[in-house]
Amino acid sequence: MNGAADVDGDTAVGGAPVFGDLVGQERVVAQLDQAAGVAARLLRGERVLGMTHAWLLTGPPGSGRSVAARAFAAALLCPYGGCGQCPRCHQVRAGTHPDLLLVKPEGLSYGVRQTRDLVLRAAGAPSGGRWQVVVFEDADRATEQAANALLKAIEEPSPRTVWLLCAPSAEELVTTIRSRCRLVTLRTPPPEAVAEVLARRDGVEPARALAAARAAQGHVGRARRLATDPEAARRRTEVLRLPARITSLGTALSAAAGLVKAAEQEAAAVTEELNTPERDALRQAFGEGSTGRGVAKAVRGVAGAMKDLEDRQKSRATRLKRDALDRALLDLAAFYRDVLVVQLGADVDLGSAGHEEELRRLAAASPPESTVRRMEAIMTCRERLEFNVAPLLAVEEMAVALLAG
Repeated sequence: MNGAADVDGDTAVGGAPVFGDLVGQERVVAQLDQAAGVAARLLRGERVLGMTHAWLLTGPPGSGRSVAARAFAAALLCPYGGCGQCPRCHQVRAGTHPDLLLVKPEGLSYGVRQTRDLVLRAAGAPSGGRWQVVVFEDADRATEQAANALLKAIEEPSPRTVWLLCAPSAEELVTTIRSRCRLVTLRTPPPEAVAEVLARRDGVEPARALAAARAAQGHVGRARRLATDPEAARRRTEVLRLPARITSLGTALSAAAGLVKAAEQEAAAVTEELNTPERDALRQAFGEGSTGRGVAKAVRGVAGAMKDLEDRQKSRATRLKRDALDRALLDLAAFYRDVLVVQLGADVDLGSAGHEEELRRLAAASPPESTVRRMEAIMTCRERLEFNVAPLLAVEEMAVALLAG
């Protein structure tokens, strides 16, 4: 297999059926589809170039990094190059294929012990005779020690193992890892492409689908939630009302507290939905409620396993809260972007449809320079949250900056 290279080439349309859910990424589809074809020829013993053992898929949130990685995994594991219909394609879609390892860090980081276990599992021979594929979502969450352990596996790869790392940007990973991976860069899909998918696949009315796609700034999953989940749409509306409520220091601090609380409530609802079945499955696995020999030992075992599960769930809850707050901040930044568009008289689509009156009022109340400073304050808040600054303190500082303009 050949060494690292950037994705290049002209835009192409088509690709194996498994790439059908990848929105607005024609060039990426063409590159991965071609690589899957080369991989099949390698399995037949041909000496060809165009396939490598480590890939780094980057792109902004919602661009489809993990969708592309799974589709590529299906194309590699499918004997027909990614037909989308055979049992192996269905197994990849469900995450149950024996030669597919799916890694998605639940907490804010992914530790060295977990990485070493993953590397050991990935070193095995594929049971299906094709490839052992590792899809590592949010690979940028790996700690420094974990990255070093991962680097060794990429430097000395097993002959039939393919690593598919996903991260927002190449700079999020250490230089030694990204230099050994082939880089695939996804773009933010255009709203029209996202809307078409929502209308075709989810049955969303076209006008509503387009409004949701513009509001989500091309983030496919976010657009689907806004178009199909009234509660998600309501939360976004509350965020967009925040600028109008900030009229004094007191209202700024109150708005900040409300924003953080809303993020906590959203995360809590998702957390409980995930936690309950996990706890029930663990108790069932240890035979809780059974009688007979070995019950006392099982009870002791479930206590330790439950403690480990609770620790992982707490870490995930922290991440979900931060992610929910970050989504709110992105919505707020997009709102001020629309304010700036109105101020400059730019002929571009607004993502904050339905809030035109408030946009015009804010646009008339301050110069474009103030709007830019407010957007910068929101981005600074996001950066501070990345460095684990207390959420309320970071958001309060941002709210005061929004008041000052």
